[in-house]
Amino acid sequence: DRAQTSVEMDLLSENVGEWKSAHLWSPERPNLYEVEFTLLRNGAPVDHVQSYFGVRKISIQNAQVLLNGTPLYQRLLLDQGYWKDSHLTAPSADALIEDIDKAMAFGYNGVRKHQKVEDARFLYWCDRKGLLVWSEMPAAYEFNDDAVQRFTREWMDAVRQNYNHPSIVTWVPFNESWGVGSIARDYKQQQFTVAIYHLTKAFDAMRPVIVNDGWEHTVSDIITLHDYEERGEAFAAWYADKDAIFDKAFNRSKFAMAGDYAYKGQPILISEYGGIAFNSEEGWGYGNQVKTEEQFIERFRSITTAIKQLPYACGFCYTQITDVQQEVNGLMNIDREPKIDPQIIKAINLA
Repeated sequence: DRAQTSVEMDLLSENVGEWKSAHLWSPERPNLYEVEFTLLRNGAPVDHVQSYFGVRKISIQNAQVLLNGTPLYQRLLLDQGYWKDSHLTAPSADALIEDIDKAMAFGYNGVRKHQKVEDARFLYWCDRKGLLVWSEMPAAYEFNDDAVQRFTREWMDAVRQNYNHPSIVTWVPFNESWGVGSIARDYKQQQFTVAIYHLTKAFDAMRPVIVNDGWEHTVSDIITLHDYEERGEAFAAWYADKDAIFDKAFNRSKFAMAGDYAYKGQPILISEYGGIAFNSEEGWGYGNQVKTEEQFIERFRSITTAIKQLPYACGFCYTQITDVQQEVNGLMNIDREPKIDPQIIKAINLA
């Protein structure tokens, strides 16, 4: 199950620029190599399988995330992977492909697969189409000995299962202190996340690991922040001084780092923001709901532009791709019908 491992290990020790003959994988050019394996016994074939792999390197240098040695600005969508009738199970392979195509039509180059280990067919098509994926683990309900053991086993099963997908560029085992609710001050919970970080890196040293996405990080290759501020000017003012971010509480009195853990120059990414909902819908979004498409577009442009103008931020993740049950803050409703012309959103994302 590690067909491309030796290739990627070579990439770790080589200058990617020297691989002029290799067809590297990227969102712009999702090049894949087809591969066949034949098992011989006494010179005669007894089994035969076909597969594929991608050649790409994801790395971190000078507070930047690099893909194949080039800075990667990640424009991500939060994707919970729900459907109206079948819930967490896709009704068909075509439904998975539709979500990928529509995410890309809005001008995004990746998704943060939120609280879900997604269907392997989804990852296959992300490999084929060039959509970046942050692979995230569903959260435990509470912290106890049983949760520690089950989470560790199930997380490593997920990592091993999906290790070879070139589209997966980041592992996200924890989110917003769910399952480790006292991580800000509890030494055991802190050490649990540290252990999961190092266990993941021991198995896969070639991808960044984000520990506790959103706030209260312990050790983490990327520092991610969740902020649902509605106004771009307020967003810009709050994040104007990068160093000050780590000295003040935000988002319901949460701090960026847990306990005595300190920022050590990692890349910074706003991994949840937006969540705009129309007030004509039953359910909730983040902040005040908007009345018209014009208000939606103005607010989306304001906060997205403010994030893009942060000189140190290396990307963002908008909440979210579709409505999910009572959450009516998707760019599309649960039937995958866009609420706003995708070309307008794409133009803002790519401006």
